[in-house]
Amino acid sequence: MSIGFTTIVWFRFDLRISDNAALYAASQNGPVIPLFIWSPAEEDFAPGAASKWWLHRSLTNLEKSLDRIGGKLILKTGTALEALKSVLQQTGAQAVFWNRRYEPITCKRDKLISTELNKAGIEVKTFKANLLSEPDEIENKTGRPFKVFTPFWKECLKRLNPPAPLEPPKQISRPTGSIKTQRLSELNLEPVPDWAEGIRNNWNPGEAGASQNLKLFIRNASRDYSEARNFPDRSGTSRLSPHLRFGEISPKQIWHSIKDSGEPKWKESHFLSELGWREFGYHLLHHFPHTVEEALRPAFNRFPWTDHPKHLRAWQLGQTGYPFVDAGMRELWATGWMHNRVRMVVASFLVKHLLIHWRHGADWFWDTLVDADLASNTQGWQWTAGCGADAAPYFRIFNPTTQAKKFDPNGDYIRRWVPELRHLSAPEIFEPSTSVEEYLYPKPIVNHSQARTRALKAFEKIK
Repeated sequence: MSIGFTTIVWFRFDLRISDNAALYAASQNGPVIPLFIWSPAEEDFAPGAASKWWLHRSLTNLEKSLDRIGGKLILKTGTALEALKSVLQQTGAQAVFWNRRYEPITCKRDKLISTELNKAGIEVKTFKANLLSEPDEIENKTGRPFKVFTPFWKECLKRLNPPAPLEPPKQISRPTGSIKTQRLSELNLEPVPDWAEGIRNNWNPGEAGASQNLKLFIRNASRDYSEARNFPDRSGTSRLSPHLRFGEISPKQIWHSIKDSGEPKWKESHFLSELGWREFGYHLLHHFPHTVEEALRPAFNRFPWTDHPKHLRAWQLGQTGYPFVDAGMRELWATGWMHNRVRMVVASFLVKHLLIHWRHGADWFWDTLVDADLASNTQGWQWTAGCGADAAPYFRIFNPTTQAKKFDPNGDYIRRWVPELRHLSAPEIFEPSTSVEEYLYPKPIVNHSQARTRALKAFEKIK
């Protein structure tokens, strides 16, 4: 391609200007048209309410970042192909660049768009920017996909040597003439009525917020991560997951921050392995796309799940009578996030104590989490349910009370999110059923011991 061609950079969930391969390449070529297309009907799953709230603010910040370097973000709604054709026709652009995504339906759509644009004489270039490795790059010795995380990640560490992150373009040039764009408000991402105060008070969406979180974590918490990550009342996690989900930071930027942290055994860090877990999720999603709806282990298609709407609603609202579970579900509703240790406990409670299908839990998380990511959400729920790759054994049934005593020993996490129990001290706060009338807290909706026995009997039916 000759110098001076106008290039559309199609932003998707890569809402940053640093280490953005498509944007960087286009800026070396000539005038750049940054474009975002809101087309939820073309997604594998339309973004949930919490994700839309985050997206609105992420796009706002991307607009500001692009403006600082001379660009202008164009917003369109409708099908991606038609939106691209419209901008191409209006501007005479001769190329479209984007960073690759890996969700099954999205991949099919992108291949179709690439073919159609090539037929029209438009050059299409795609880039790796959102994973450390392509989902099909890592395979076992027999040439097949991995189904166990540890050997997968060991193989990744052998092969991976990501280059330094790309700097943001210092300046990009605009094409001459005006380009029709929609207003951000026309995307209707904001909740009406506004229920997002709690999320707003807990998060700073955008590339700057992501960078700040990473710096603070590396400086203050990364060395204690392996232990502190298990305690929900501590600030022991990076809180980078929503920033990664929207591409406000790249895994390569995180990799190099860990590498440059001064830790001699940085490749063995638990925090780096969390990046590996994310890579593993996309590896599985690519090779087993049916798992977004069905269990990877076919035997679980025969599992005797129950249909109990009242129990499901009690779980969603944080009214199960198990304080640790309820604290997590209320934290989720209030902030759009939940500590990972607590995620495992609440998920186990739904699928094993209540015998409710993991898809109901995945759907609820998809709507309420600001970091709702298709690969991670699917992988996490199938892991907990025991029906996925490298899953926890089904007989591993978390005792919510024991988990609370171990990981919230003073009851501070419970006290914060279940205020009707705030006057109780440990250990009473972990099992407050004797004080339910005084503190207006529900009795447990199931008995732990009985629920465990029932779950194990159900599992026996599919062995």
